[in-house]
Amino acid sequence: MCTPFIRNHQYNLIKKQTKFVLHTLRTVADRRVLETVRYSAATNIIEAFPSLTENHKQLLEQISTFETAEDFQRYLSELEPYLESYPTITLKQIQKLFPKNKKLKVPDLQLIDYRNITYLSWIDIASNKLFIIYPYEGQFIGIEGRITPTHKKGYCMFCNRHQELAFFYVKTKNVNVSPDNISAVGQYVCLDNLECNRSITDTAKLERFILSVRK
Repeated sequence: MCTPFIRNHQYNLIKKQTKFVLHTLRTVADRRVLETVRYSAATNIIEAFPSLTENHKQLLEQISTFETAEDFQRYLSELEPYLESYPTITLKQIQKLFPKNKKLKVPDLQLIDYRNITYLSWIDIASNKLFIIYPYEGQFIGIEGRITPTHKKGYCMFCNRHQELAFFYVKTKNVNVSPDNISAVGQYVCLDNLECNRSITDTAKLERFILSVRK
């Protein structure tokens, strides 16, 4: 039985590294360069995990041994059973995260592939609001804010993907000054949250943003 240990963003990183190694194999003839790229890819993958068992480490390091597109595809397929799902969350839990939104519109939770998301999010078109729920240290953090399409491409703060962006504007209380002192934090993020989840390879910036604006 496979014990899940690969989070969505880590799997995205693995896919990115396999693509890079395969591209190098197809375009570079120098074996020394190829070996350097193989080693670098394996190292980048291993460093993305805070801790690994020896068996899991050996499983991931196989990327340095492959030669063909079929090898890499089989590698990714064999890793899928090890994907760690987004924690189970219920409608009631979501509603508690946003108590001021009495008419909160939540997507159909049964239609979501929880193995392929790092954060749960959706846009309420009627209110132009983006809602994000992120699991952090055993609990869920929910944030909401206005979102405005920019109709321009740029780099998303969460996934660093060059894509059409929206400006995400979150109001937050500055409790260090006064309970009534309202401040706001804004960032440019992907307009397409599903693609953002498919592209994110590091959660550092996402976590930093969420922790800075949580209530």
